[in-house]
Amino acid sequence: MRIRIGKRTAAVVGAAAAIVLAGATPALAATGTVHTDSGAPLTVRSAPSTGATSTGTVADGTAVTIDCQTTGETVTGKYGTSNIWDHIPGGYITDTYVYTGSDGRIAPDCTDVPTPPTTACSTSGLGDPNTCAQAVTKAKSRVHTNYDSSYDGWCDRINAQNYGFSASGSTTAYVHWTQIPSSYKHAGSTDVPAGGLAFFSNGGAGHTMISIGGGKFLSNDIHGAGTYTETTISEIKSKWGQTYLGWSQPWFKVNH
Repeated sequence: MRIRIGKRTAAVVGAAAAIVLAGATPALAATGTVHTDSGAPLTVRSAPSTGATSTGTVADGTAVTIDCQTTGETVTGKYGTSNIWDHIPGGYITDTYVYTGSDGRIAPDCTDVPTPPTTACSTSGLGDPNTCAQAVTKAKSRVHTNYDSSYDGWCDRINAQNYGFSASGSTTAYVHWTQIPSSYKHAGSTDVPAGGLAFFSNGGAGHTMISIGGGKFLSNDIHGAGTYTETTISEIKSKWGQTYLGWSQPWFKVNH
């Protein structure tokens, strides 16, 4: 089930709109136009997952031919949250960055879809003092509902401490996100493994928190200044108006 800003309009929008009437059979192929939030190109993947190998990119504003669609990793993008992926010549792109004129499927089901890789949290090659499991255990041991000044506004430092560092080495959570090499980031993906770090942007310092698995996270301040409690991506977005950026492996500037 997708939750999205919406692609439906009252009128057909150029050749990019491929609106499928209720009960109608999708055409053998359809068209769409790539639109990203930042204007950056959209990565094409070998399988319907942000963890799959990149096979190229599609520039913002490019019209694409969608020969089939399938379900894969759930991603949050310009047009909401969805697990639909579009197959175009060269590979798969998340439907959340493609304008099609429809909120539903517009192309036939793909066949022989490659199995997306299972992306787990890993500190391999990162030199973190704590493993992902150890970081999650430490984070859980720090949960509290009383005010603690060392937690008030210090989201990025808290994550670093969970992994055994005294600080992250980045000035803000958002800066941290921009410094992480792309090979460690999963932009838009909401399937965050335990130990993975989720990032948000609000036009300023942004926010980050650690996953404890099952769609749950531990975050400072969300249930009161200086607290450290369980939350979700949806709560951060709705309560603070933050834009979700994606998640990353535990890469910290202090160690690189």
